[in-house]
Amino acid sequence: MHQRPPRRYEYADDGAAIYVDSFATIRREARFDHLPADAERVAVRMVHGSGQVDLVDDLVVHPGLVSAARAALEAGAPILTDAHMVASGVTRARLPRENDVVCLLRDPRVPALAQSFGTTRSAAAVSLWADRLHGAVVAIGNAPTALFHLLELLLDGAPRPAAIVGVPVGFVGAAESKDALASLAGDHGLDVPFLTVRGRRGGSALAASALNALAQEQE
Repeated sequence: MHQRPPRRYEYADDGAAIYVDSFATIRREARFDHLPADAERVAVRMVHGSGQVDLVDDLVVHPGLVSAARAALEAGAPILTDAHMVASGVTRARLPRENDVVCLLRDPRVPALAQSFGTTRSAAAVSLWADRLHGAVVAIGNAPTALFHLLELLLDGAPRPAAIVGVPVGFVGAAESKDALASLAGDHGLDVPFLTVRGRRGGSALAASALNALAQEQE
């Protein structure tokens, strides 16, 4: 028989109340006026996933991102991601059509493809998305090379996804890859709805948080 140990600390332990209080705290401390109105809940979830209120200041959201991603998921589109940690972080119960969540990093074709391309396995795996890319929701939360590779595929005529959540993390190429995503329309006339976080910050938790918010309007 399991027993709770003697309580020695004062802390909140009501899960539902913690959830509500956390989101209320974020809304008190963060500013959302630079974001599209329908992106506030996405931003709140990303702050909740990172514990960093100032993350919102670096968040860039295309005005059509939320509506495009949500419509795609409602239509049954898959989620394509660069990392198994992102896939694991998606709350399946929130997905409107039991959408597939696909990460091909462990596909047996990836090592040889990466060697042939002279790039990372994360980037090579993106090439295997070709037959599912059209109308998909893409989430890149780990590898800058995967985001750069995706953008190069799109510029080379690959099918367009419905939306891109591009938040790779790191010190080499992360900020640059996200800048390239944000400037895709301005630099190349390719207007794909996107979400990104300027700078080095990012990661699987942020990507999964964004996906969970996009999957269902209810907070």
